[in-house]
Amino acid sequence: MSPFSRVMRPRDGAAWVTGASGGIGRALTLRLANKGWTVFATARSADDLKALAGEVTGSGKIIPLPGDVTDAETMASHVATITKEGPLALSVLNAGIYTPMRAQNFESTTASKMLNVNLGGVTNCLDPVLKTMIDQKTGHVAVTASVAGYRGLPDAAVYSATKAGLIAMCEALAMDLVDLGVRISVINPGFVETEATSVNSFKMPFLMSPDEAARRIVEGLERPGFEIVFPRRFALILRAIGLLPNRAYIWTIRKMLGWGQS
Repeated sequence: MSPFSRVMRPRDGAAWVTGASGGIGRALTLRLANKGWTVFATARSADDLKALAGEVTGSGKIIPLPGDVTDAETMASHVATITKEGPLALSVLNAGIYTPMRAQNFESTTASKMLNVNLGGVTNCLDPVLKTMIDQKTGHVAVTASVAGYRGLPDAAVYSATKAGLIAMCEALAMDLVDLGVRISVINPGFVETEATSVNSFKMPFLMSPDEAARRIVEGLERPGFEIVFPRRFALILRAIGLLPNRAYIWTIRKMLGWGQS
């Protein structure tokens, strides 16, 4: 069986979700636990994770593992803690931040923070996760990127860059993992109603709730394949526009969002 066809179940081991205290990560952690998973949940706020653990109504449970994904030693320690209890079957590396950034307010400190969390945080988690799963010869790791990584989008000068990097990283790793018994997926959501996206000054097409996004992610994790993308219609529109030559692409996106008219 190809690793891309492998679907992990709660009986196969534990799940680990980062960025679990808010938005998509919170909704996903709760949904997995309610479906029977033992979910180790990581975020910076221990209080938020404790509160989340108390909301489980299904047959699984949430075990808080507070920490910052930019701390590589802590992430390695968390994976060691999880695997002391049994196999690590599923990891969803979801932690990320978004700060709108245009040319007029481009600033290196803010850019570095997004790079450190969105890219560096994922690599800090991937290191121990891949070592563990390759050693186990089984497991499923999923990385939350974004359709904003398909091509550059307005207000997302750095965010788009980090998500494009994650997509490319997952594609490259898949070429090796297919021979090692480990499945890797990239999760590419569209606009999701979270604290991060609330700062956007433009109308967000196909906006969905975190609960709906979590439902679609779980459905994707339970199906064979590499990319979990939603809403599909929005992704198809972006992919089609993305095929345009650079000048036409930039003009089309600006026109769609009314860019440069204010």
